Amino acid sequence: MIARSRSFLWSVLYAAGLAALYLGERILAAGRGRWVFTLAGLALVLVSVTVRAVRVAEARGARRRVEAFVLGLQLVGIASLVFYFAQSDVWMVFGGRRLADSSPRLAVALSAAWPALALVALVALLLVEMSYSAMALAEEVEAARVRDAALSGIGVAAVVIFAFCAVFVASERDAKWDLSYFRTAKPGAATRKIAQALAEPVEVSVFFPPANEVRDEVAEYFQDLGRDSKELEVHYYDQAVDPAKARELGVSGNGAVVLSRGTRREQLLLGLELERARSQLRNLDQEVQKRLLSVAKPRRPVYLTVGHGERSQERGSATDQRPTISALRELLATQNYELRNLGAAEGLATDVPGDAAAVLVIGPSTSFLPEEMASLKRYFERGGRVFIALESEPQLDFKELLRPMGLSFVPTPLANDQVYYRRTNQVSDRIIIITASYSSHASVTSLSQLGTRAPFVLVGSGYLEEVKEKPDGVSVDFTVRSLPTTWNDANRNFLFDPPAEVRKAWQLAAAITQRRQASQKPEDEARAIVLADAAALTDVVLENPGNTYFALDGVRWLLGEEATAGPTVSEGDVLIEHTRKQDVFWFYATIFVVPALVLGAGFWVTTRRRQKAEKPTAPSEAPQ
Repeated sequence: MIARSRSFLWSVLYAAGLAALYLGERILAAGRGRWVFTLAGLALVLVSVTVRAVRVAEARGARRRVEAFVLGLQLVGIASLVFYFAQSDVWMVFGGRRLADSSPRLAVALSAAWPALALVALVALLLVEMSYSAMALAEEVEAARVRDAALSGIGVAAVVIFAFCAVFVASERDAKWDLSYFRTAKPGAATRKIAQALAEPVEVSVFFPPANEVRDEVAEYFQDLGRDSKELEVHYYDQAVDPAKARELGVSGNGAVVLSRGTRREQLLLGLELERARSQLRNLDQEVQKRLLSVAKPRRPVYLTVGHGERSQERGSATDQRPTISALRELLATQNYELRNLGAAEGLATDVPGDAAAVLVIGPSTSFLPEEMASLKRYFERGGRVFIALESEPQLDFKELLRPMGLSFVPTPLANDQVYYRRTNQVSDRIIIITASYSSHASVTSLSQLGTRAPFVLVGSGYLEEVKEKPDGVSVDFTVRSLPTTWNDANRNFLFDPPAEVRKAWQLAAAITQRRQASQKPEDEARAIVLADAAALTDVVLENPGNTYFALDGVRWLLGEEATAGPTVSEGDVLIEHTRKQDVFWFYATIFVVPALVLGAGFWVTTRRRQKAEKPTAPSEAPQ
């Protein structure tokens, strides 16, 4: 009789079906593999439920009640599947609309309900089968014992669901407690180099009342920085006692720091209360470096090409949805560079202006005119400095722009299925690659020092190759490479398809120099930086420190200021980031492994107690 066979085998089959469904829908989520696991999982679930219904029909008495109870739990799991598929994207395959588009509130409710129902069904089913397996072949079963096990399982599932709900509510509540340590930033290597290179005195005026906590923190910073420079003069004032000096420097109250040289001055407001000044004190080195550069360096004009669909601070048209480079422009402005546009209207078709410290070509989407290309080529060959960031557009031809630099650009996007940035949790995220493979070149000083602490993020990047016949005097140093697990996604399907696609370390950025004569001075040589992905410099990615350091140190090297390159010091809390493998490990460890260990320990303790209680007591010895 089927009703007298082992019940747990069909429950294992049912759980395996749910696992296959989860693997297909939530992990693979696309391609042929998704449908194979999804359909196989559905088949296993339906077979298990059908067999369970037959067992209910054949069973009698208390056993029938138990079998019906197990069938009810399996039907709860079926209900969770119905809820899941109702709000999933499976209907789009058949030309339908997602529930999230027609009824977003219902879709959200179902997306929260289906995992709760699945958890209730599986946990209760596990405990029921553990209780039922001990008496599966007995003539009579204890239905009350199985019912208690089911209620215990529902209780455990309810506790887990409540914990998830509590965590969600807590994460949405706007209440935070600052439990982090606090320490004022120390002068970084780059700021020390800038202070050492001062050619004229720079006065630092610190306006605080005596015996102030913020003043003490600021004084310690500038005392440390002053040891590296004889031209840095630090003076302390109280605005109430020295109103004339305060008016001269434009200070209206205490809590300010002013850096001045001649008529140029930069002010940093910190405030008088330590609690409110903490965030600025953690990043004091960054703020001081910006203002020190503004007063100590002459403004140098840097030109950005326009008129060819380049990335800019505003979108070129309503159809252009590419991210902008407002953050990059602000970053360069804080380094005391004067940003100017350069296009055909500004004379690019004739020649690059003679006062150009550097020319930046950021993400052109249309080709340059032959006259403009010739101007850029002449500018580079006479010792100019050029920063080029390219778009992965197959229809664009950058050969004329890159040939004088000994490079060629391949617009095939690169992808990685092991180390990448997850933005939408879709397979398309695999083209948002991450790398921390840098050379020791001066243009990546900060990146090479920080290593994996400053990963570089690229979005849909192509790759660079060195041409066999380079112009005379051209030297190419590839400064950034992809991880070896990266492949060239030739068919752009986000999947690795060998042998046409190959995993290896691809060249992502290059620093180029050209010397016409061996005796030519470094400050007179032509320099260029070529990046295979303009999107790596846009606002959405430049928040990443690795991308910021690449842009900053790259421009410094172009302009011969590599001596001041290096990371700034920040005492802000560091964001803890995991790789995809680490996230997967911690997810499954906390969701499955830890609860399994707890249940296993409880089962072991209960079994030991039962064995101890059932062990016969030895008869006492008879009196002599």
